[in-house]
Amino acid sequence: MPVLRLAESTWEEVRDLTGERTVAILPSGATEAHGPHLPLATDVLIAEAMAEAGAERLAARGLDALILPGLAYTHAGFAVGFPGTISARAETVAALMVDIATSLHRHGIATLALANAHLDPDHLAALHAACEAIRDRGLMTIAFPDLTKRPWGGRLTDEFRSGAAHAGQYEGSILMACAPRLVREEVQRELEPIPISLSASIAEGKRTFQEAGGERAYFGYPARATAAEGEETISILGGILEEAVLEAIGWNEDSEA
Repeated sequence: MPVLRLAESTWEEVRDLTGERTVAILPSGATEAHGPHLPLATDVLIAEAMAEAGAERLAARGLDALILPGLAYTHAGFAVGFPGTISARAETVAALMVDIATSLHRHGIATLALANAHLDPDHLAALHAACEAIRDRGLMTIAFPDLTKRPWGGRLTDEFRSGAAHAGQYEGSILMACAPRLVREEVQRELEPIPISLSASIAEGKRTFQEAGGERAYFGYPARATAAEGEETISILGGILEEAVLEAIGWNEDSEA
């Protein structure tokens, strides 16, 4: 089955696609600082790469995959001190998510999957609150593989699991694979490692990258990033999204088209 992008489709093409076998995929990221070497749209680009990889897998199973325009503005409190970062209230993000699901439901789409690459705790809380509200209203089936939780995050790279993965090897590798022209590789190669776990810093009560020790808005090992690692990671992210969707909709072998 084909993979469609909502923004590039006509309304009649979307009308003809909708049904019980249609999965709408929403890439979710942030517009925020990602070191001196990666673009502000890093999270959105990673989420879109995850969405594309997952959509291809779902389409191969006979499902109709519809990739929505990415959610690019959300709560980004840790990076608010860096120029270019745009932060929205968490409740705004949750309300927008519910409105998106309401529109999709109105037009007959039964399942919404979130391909999320922004791990700010307030952003994640907003997504979970929105998912709960969508389920409570009986709007759609929701698939949201939260990469900060088991089993999903445990399948990703060593740096990701360490918690020191903002604009480091993990994210840099993915950008080198999916958007190499946007990576300032000469800068990236010269960056010293900052092996500080953001997850541990959050647990300690720190609320900005600067407080956590990231004066240039990066953590981890950016100089170690490679396109090969990025391609492998994108494939894993696609598999995670596929598995979460199949679990959410109760897919089994008899469901194959």
